[in-house]
Amino acid sequence: MTVHAETRYAIDPATAKELDTEGLRAHFHVGDLFAAGEIRLVYSYYDRLILGSAVPVEGPLVLDHVPETGTATILERREMGVLNIGEAGVVEVGGVSHDVGRGEVLYVGMGSGPVTFHAPGRFYVLSAPAHRVCATKLVTFGMARHVELGAQETCNERTIHQFIHPEVVDSCQLVMGYTQFKPGSIWNTMPCHTHDRRMEAYLYFDVPEGQRVFHFMGEPSETRHMVIANEEAIISPPWSIHAGAGTAAYTFCWAMAGDNVDFTDMDMIAMEDLR
Repeated sequence: MTVHAETRYAIDPATAKELDTEGLRAHFHVGDLFAAGEIRLVYSYYDRLILGSAVPVEGPLVLDHVPETGTATILERREMGVLNIGEAGVVEVGGVSHDVGRGEVLYVGMGSGPVTFHAPGRFYVLSAPAHRVCATKLVTFGMARHVELGAQETCNERTIHQFIHPEVVDSCQLVMGYTQFKPGSIWNTMPCHTHDRRMEAYLYFDVPEGQRVFHFMGEPSETRHMVIANEEAIISPPWSIHAGAGTAAYTFCWAMAGDNVDFTDMDMIAMEDLR
């Protein structure tokens, strides 16, 4: 079994303005995230969020000690969210096995010990520091909160599926879910926003073969973009806008960590203020 981890350091917006495409991708883009038979993790200095994957194939994969956290086990002082984007699989926590179907999320509370991933399944993993214990809970699709937004006329008809959310499951600071676009819709979060109190991470998936998503970031007056393929991720700083447009409909998982769990805590940016 292979567990691979890397660290991404936080940078300020003035530094980000000076980066070329390669530099932006080195700091904020996460490619090659899913590998058969491996656990891959990225430790971000933005609110100490960890994002990664577990793809069990021949045998189980165990996520336990991660040196970057400085603790005996990854969940000693952290909580976790696990989204399955593949076939139905099993995630074992504290001796309890959870059947996690495609599109379902398992919330894992602080202090739960090792997490074991069983095939099949293609698991996206997010972990944030925690200061209190919340109960581990499987959130099925029917249990999630579903919010319909946008319109076909503005190419942003979409459904926001909220899984780790105050109205669905108790968590310390992690908020998580995913957004699905209707056929013909491609624009997310436009007009866009920032939220200085929380960072965000995105996994773009269900991007059709040969298609791409243009992820927009940067300060409102200094926007940049990165081109994203299927099952690639973005680390989005608190000072940055976050918006996207695809060449076809797609789905993306969003996750936030920071000062609060208020999903609507955002600072809207007027279209005329974007540059």
